[in-house]
Amino acid sequence: MAPLIELLFLLLPVAAASGWWVARRGAPARRNRRHPPHPAFLRGLNYLVEEQPDKAIDMFLELVEVDGETVETHLALGSLFRRRGEVDRAIRIHQNLIARKNLAAEQRGDALFELGQDYMRAGLLDRAECLFQELVGLGLHRQRALQSLRELYEQERDWARCLEVAELLDPASDPSIKVAIGQYHCELAEDARRCGDAARATTRLSLAREADPECVRATMLEGRAALEDGDPQRALALFMHVAEQRASYVPEILPELIDALRQLGRDDVPAVLEDLAQRHSSPALTLGLGDVLAQSRGREAAMDLLTRYLSRHADLAALERLLELQVEEPSQGEGLNGERLRVALDVTRHLLARQAVYRCEHCGFEARSLHWQCPSCRSWGSVVPVQPEPIIGEEVLHERRLA
Repeated sequence: MAPLIELLFLLLPVAAASGWWVARRGAPARRNRRHPPHPAFLRGLNYLVEEQPDKAIDMFLELVEVDGETVETHLALGSLFRRRGEVDRAIRIHQNLIARKNLAAEQRGDALFELGQDYMRAGLLDRAECLFQELVGLGLHRQRALQSLRELYEQERDWARCLEVAELLDPASDPSIKVAIGQYHCELAEDARRCGDAARATTRLSLAREADPECVRATMLEGRAALEDGDPQRALALFMHVAEQRASYVPEILPELIDALRQLGRDDVPAVLEDLAQRHSSPALTLGLGDVLAQSRGREAAMDLLTRYLSRHADLAALERLLELQVEEPSQGEGLNGERLRVALDVTRHLLARQAVYRCEHCGFEARSLHWQCPSCRSWGSVVPVQPEPIIGEEVLHERRLA
């Protein structure tokens, strides 16, 4: 039944195009007469119903030779084959269209673009690149072709060419282009840093901030570079700026932030983290503060912090740490109570291992590691740490009932 339903959806645009085709062929002087569809068109529909797509394609291609006005039908059909994963059939349709000498320039541009998308889907990136470059050179579908080239170079992780193409696009029509340009510079900065070229990395990060002043990734990379280069004061200033730019990313630089404070000989590490936790509550920040408190003030202080936090947030990571601290207590880790705590800890760890750590704000994609570009929707800077759900207290519930 499922293939039949899919086939019906496939036939909808074909049927619509058929109606348009028949309407276009009707002359004003013959309004009272219906012009019958060409036999090849009807045979093609019949083959589709019988689930013989290759024979259907043969019929539709024969129809193109008869009437060039059916190009839209073939473009729609090829696009639908591609979306169904039948890329070889989509390629065959679009290649045949391009071979026709009677196509208008705009129609040829449509067919070239669709064929380029077919090649992209099939993984034939070199062929797709040639077609999109041809479209840009011809001035046909220029913006769409440039966007496709940018996506292609992203797949190849060719960030320099991504930049070249992105700078040809109009940021006024798509503000995300500036964000992407900033991220491309960050990628090139990381490549330069890995190669030991600190000066080139610094230049790239400056260009990233110039393109996107809110690029938190550039700030994080600059802070890490400053720490590696022996400048903890500048590193600390940059890490604190991350909290102002995008507080949700503070946990990503927390170990380096603590390291910078300690290198500076600061004895107020717990106070700095407490201030950050009050302003930017997050699981990782609370856990980091708990570990610092356990070292500086003892296990009880850490458990008190985690208990207060868990009274407001349903956070499995914090619960896991609280249970670990309790199991480590000599007075609670022995006997029946200790066994119960260990069971609760095992269950918490099992649930935590199944929980997403990051989520894309655009499409909802979930992951356990940070991706600067969402693997699902391909947007940049949209994957952020998941925040725990707040626990609604009795006072809040009472106020809601009264309201």
